[in-house]
Amino acid sequence: MPLVVNDDVALALAIDAAGVHVGRDDGDPAAIRARIGPHRVLGVSCYDDAARARSMLGVADHIGFGSVFASPTKPHAVRAPLSLFAQARALGLPAVAIGGIDRGNAHLPIAAGADAVAVISDVFAAPDPARAARELRAIVHAALQARG
Repeated sequence: MPLVVNDDVALALAIDAAGVHVGRDDGDPAAIRARIGPHRVLGVSCYDDAARARSMLGVADHIGFGSVFASPTKPHAVRAPLSLFAQARALGLPAVAIGGIDRGNAHLPIAAGADAVAVISDVFAAPDPARAARELRAIVHAALQARG
């Protein structure tokens, strides 16, 4: 499984990670793309901003929208409507749902057009994180299959 480092371009390069995911405070995505080269993955957080997502065409390999749901990790994060995922699909940009994702709601952004989900609390706070991750994976795969 490839390693994508969050928010730290220098670390991603130092450890020869497969890629990096950056937010608006981590630098200009086009400059980061030039720095990491074309063979590393670049993900860019777009929060609730469809225009930012459109501007990532030709720059990012995937974009992230969120917080999709209320998130214990970032309780004051802007909320991103599920409709953004259909817009990203129309652009041809793979999109990741971020924020407040758990086994009870992971199917919703996938059904709306997300290609993947990013999860923290539902896995790491679970009594058995490995089991939680397996269950989450099964839920996402089933939602992807149902979407067609």
